[in-house]
Amino acid sequence: MRRISRITVAGAATASLALALSACGGTSTSASSSDSKGDKGLAIAYDVGGKGDQSFNDAAYAGLEQAKKEFQYDTADVEPTEGETDADKEQRLVSLAKQGYNPVIGVGYAYAAAVKDAAEKFPDTTFGIVDDSTVESKNVADLVFSEEQASYLAGVAAAKSTKTNTVGFVGGVDIPLIHKFQAGFEQGVKDTNSKVKVLSQYLTQTAEEGGFSSPDKGKSAAEGQIEKKADVVYAAAGLSGQGVIEAAAANKVWAIGVDSDQYKQEALAKYKDYILTSAMKDVAKAVYNLAQSVEDGKPETGIVRGDLKTGEVSLSNSNPKFADNTELQDAIKTAKEKIISGEIKVKSS
Repeated sequence: MRRISRITVAGAATASLALALSACGGTSTSASSSDSKGDKGLAIAYDVGGKGDQSFNDAAYAGLEQAKKEFQYDTADVEPTEGETDADKEQRLVSLAKQGYNPVIGVGYAYAAAVKDAAEKFPDTTFGIVDDSTVESKNVADLVFSEEQASYLAGVAAAKSTKTNTVGFVGGVDIPLIHKFQAGFEQGVKDTNSKVKVLSQYLTQTAEEGGFSSPDKGKSAAEGQIEKKADVVYAAAGLSGQGVIEAAAANKVWAIGVDSDQYKQEALAKYKDYILTSAMKDVAKAVYNLAQSVEDGKPETGIVRGDLKTGEVSLSNSNPKFADNTELQDAIKTAKEKIISGEIKVKSS
């Protein structure tokens, strides 16, 4: 059951949310007045690219929708604003906590400072941050993933699928988080076939330059790699990855998606025949699990990691050409088992 301290002020709370957040991004899911429990639940604040990225942020929203349906409470999801500061992010989280939302999750490493400061101001609220392990506050859950493990399997798939012995990696922003994707992918390729060349490129040095939110940049980078004979291109670039997938489809080569099962994404439906697989991390499950832990009165805190062993990172099997390829599936199964057993140590940088 939810704790008494989480009962919110009545009446104007819902209406005031939009006003409280107007300076730092509006909600894209309005809280309703039909909350049967009389309090509020999960709120998420999106990363760069926002809702509709068909990847990272949309996975977090799926977790929110699951919690909303199961727990029958009010939820909120808030968009980022262009050029915002850490202070803007903190104000957004503080506004949500003031309204009585619990837990409050910042989606993306960029929320680290904001989550830490907001958590100190609201010690009775549980906060979460996706993809950062540096906050380490007593009322914060650091929701992190072993992306390098899923990326290793993507590397196995790429090495088994290339006909030119050249594959590509496109990273959105040159940061340690994305280095994990690159390191795992390159190791998986090389361990599978040392003759395969990996072309790697980052779109920008900072998120503010659009590395995670510019499909045109992704498309241009992929086209450059395809011109150099890459016939499988893996993108870890948020919304920019849509451009990578578009370029792959236009040139009839394979793309490997990221975070969500991009073969199933409606916005990418016309390209799906060229999406070999996706290196997924179950952000939806992590978000939902944190909400459930608060609902159960036993909030998760500290580092909460998802990996191959827990099933929270994986490769998708939606494309029949991938799922029905016995040789490829056997290679991936073997690699997965060796990673879980510790026989294969996957690099993260």
